[in-house]
Amino acid sequence: MTRRILFQIHWLLGITAGLVLAAMGLTGAAMSFENEIMRVLSPGIVTLKPGNAPPLSPDAVIARASALHEGLRVERLTVEADPTRAWQVQFEAGADKRRGERSYVDPRDGRLLGEPVGAGFFQTVQDLHRWLALPGGPKGWGRQITGFSTIGLIFFALSGLYLRWPRRALDWRAWLVLDWRKSGRNLYRELHVVIGSWVALVYLLSAFTGLWWSYEWYRQGAMVVLTGSAKGEAEGGPKKDKGAPRPPVLLAPAWKTVERETAGRFDSVSVTLPEAGKKATFRVLLAGARHDRMTDNLTIDLASGRLLKADRYADRVLGKVVATSMFEIHRGAIFGLPGRIVIFVTSLAMPLFAVTGLLLYIARRRRKRALAQVQGLPAGGAANTDMLIAFASQTGGAERLARQTAAVLGGAKVLPLSSVDGTVLAETRRALFVVSTYGEGEPPDRVRRFARETMALPPAAKDLDYAVLALGDREYPQFCAFGHEVDRWLHTGGGRRLFDTIEVDGEDIDAERQWQQQLTALGADPMAAEFAPARYGRWRLTGRELLNPGSPGGPAFLIALEPLDGETLDWQAGDIAEIRPANDPAAVCALLDRTALNGTYEVHNRSLTAHIAESVLPETLAGTPEEIVAGLRPLPHREYSIASTPTDGCIELIVRQVRREDGNLGLGSGWLTAHAPLGTEIALRLHANPGFRVSEEQRQLILIGNGTGLAGLRGHLRQAAAAGSAGHWLLLGERSREHDAFLDAELRGWLTDGTLARLERTWSRDPDCGRYVQEVIPQVADALREAVGDGATILVCGSLLGMAPAVDAALRAVLGDALLEEMAEGGRYLRDIY
Repeated sequence: MTRRILFQIHWLLGITAGLVLAAMGLTGAAMSFENEIMRVLSPGIVTLKPGNAPPLSPDAVIARASALHEGLRVERLTVEADPTRAWQVQFEAGADKRRGERSYVDPRDGRLLGEPVGAGFFQTVQDLHRWLALPGGPKGWGRQITGFSTIGLIFFALSGLYLRWPRRALDWRAWLVLDWRKSGRNLYRELHVVIGSWVALVYLLSAFTGLWWSYEWYRQGAMVVLTGSAKGEAEGGPKKDKGAPRPPVLLAPAWKTVERETAGRFDSVSVTLPEAGKKATFRVLLAGARHDRMTDNLTIDLASGRLLKADRYADRVLGKVVATSMFEIHRGAIFGLPGRIVIFVTSLAMPLFAVTGLLLYIARRRRKRALAQVQGLPAGGAANTDMLIAFASQTGGAERLARQTAAVLGGAKVLPLSSVDGTVLAETRRALFVVSTYGEGEPPDRVRRFARETMALPPAAKDLDYAVLALGDREYPQFCAFGHEVDRWLHTGGGRRLFDTIEVDGEDIDAERQWQQQLTALGADPMAAEFAPARYGRWRLTGRELLNPGSPGGPAFLIALEPLDGETLDWQAGDIAEIRPANDPAAVCALLDRTALNGTYEVHNRSLTAHIAESVLPETLAGTPEEIVAGLRPLPHREYSIASTPTDGCIELIVRQVRREDGNLGLGSGWLTAHAPLGTEIALRLHANPGFRVSEEQRQLILIGNGTGLAGLRGHLRQAAAAGSAGHWLLLGERSREHDAFLDAELRGWLTDGTLARLERTWSRDPDCGRYVQEVIPQVADALREAVGDGATILVCGSLLGMAPAVDAALRAVLGDALLEEMAEGGRYLRDIY
């Protein structure tokens, strides 16, 4: 919960304060080398050509500068030790100005050189940096906005580190190494979090020092902490008295004292000339100083030249050094040139986080929209507020149909079946239940407790009119079993069927049309579009690697599919690839040869052979080619867990060849592993599988599987490795160590780099092992309970017969039924079994 809240606040502030911080970063970078830029842009103003004439005395320079500026009094003088650098003077401010005019001056003749090129630009940059150049200046809203954004920067740095904290926190690679192989959203995230880790400490330094100018209470509090007093150094001399006479101020006696105290070794000396009184403070920038506040401050009686007070930089305590050098800390100069370079680079990087954060936000919104399209439109409107649509879904298909149903009805309440209790049913007059059956007649994982506890007693449904759409797979003996259980449960409670249960076998267009026809009778829009699933995309078969040569089990292949033009790499770990297979070309040719039909004959712009290749093969072909095509039924699709991530640039599947009783290869496995030549175009569509996805907040993964179930688990491991997430478990079973060690080098690489903290492989046919994967679970019971207690998520992928129920039973023995059911409902016990 804490991570979720921090994540949402991080996003919210990122799309508000992020743009302000980007502007502050760019302006801060520009100011990092302001003096150096001025020197380059203004030769002859900031810098002087070498000459033989010695500099005038400070008094002479002041007098000539004042005379050249209509007698206006000089308030401040900066003397440079370097003869190639001009001195600076600042004149008295007029009544309508906060600060007087500044000018560089040639110390050899007192000639005014004016302001350097770019001075106005840098003043604007400074105003943008401090208060966005908004009206009101430092007293306007701009200062409040930049102050709030600076606080936001502190939150960004701290929350960002927490949100991406890797399990192996001491592994510097997990923190600092960029993976340039990534692309799209994953690259944006990589840039955001890895570079964010690089600069987090620098940004914290910039933010905590930047608040010095944002809030007076912060400055005073920091002064108390650093120096014990809220008072800072006094700036300038006594307050101006416009009516008082202004006698000339001579610096000659005091200047001798400055030269004596510094032995003539300094970079520059600045002094604010008092309008009254007998003393002034000379700020002496030490020779070779790293920054402009590394000064000895000498207070001298101007009349006698007597040293009254010497505040030496070397004698200051750390707190006072920090308090008097806050600006230099803020711009990194306190650490010398390397510090300024670091601040410059990190400030330039500030827009990167605004841009990548915005791109991540847009990608997140697109992903949600894409998922909504897969799952169907959300319920809207209020035309059917008395209608309830409940769904029980494992891989998202039932939820998609439920939301599409709500859309064509003009708006209805859509709830997961686990949220339907006696109160909900008592308030409902009509309800539609879209219910999926999982495995051998089981309910989907997230409604198992509902099926066991809520459905144990008949509901109070005597006033309820209902109907059930049951989803299943006829390959399993208990076809649509859970859908029929829901129907019996409601009927036993007194519910009245609106119409008989409609069964859907996989992608059964006829059954879905029948459901839509019944919905029309309930008030659905008769012109609504059909419930069509997503279109097939165009992919090319580019790789087929045998993973288990010589295995006693069926051959297993690593299949690689690359997108053709227009197809996007957009899925998440846990998702499914639906393949539209084709028949064995030899079988198609044999069928055509038996009937002496011309396979090249075109129907609907495709050859007869192409139509037959993608259809269920009839025993005979009778009639005209048009009649034959009209009578063909399309082949059912085949689903495979995706074993790769979008950053891999392709979809990878792990497919085991299946042989039917007649000796022929299975439909999908035969097409991908044998019949389709490399380079063949494959019809594929991505299927979101929310029941096997993990959220960004979930951290440690305990992955359990067998055989080709490694595919779904490998996708999660690749996603974790790319994110720098470590400490996961993989418990994997197969037949033989010698022949069935699928992708062993890759798995051991993850064990070496820490992505995997535990790798347990069992070999059921090896005499020295002889174990199945479920037998590992009791052996790691204590560590498993501890990991689950710390929030770990368990994912199981593999065969329905044998492995999945055995692993489930072992987990229940270790963790208990109640905890495992709670984890299933909360999305921390996920299964993808087949």
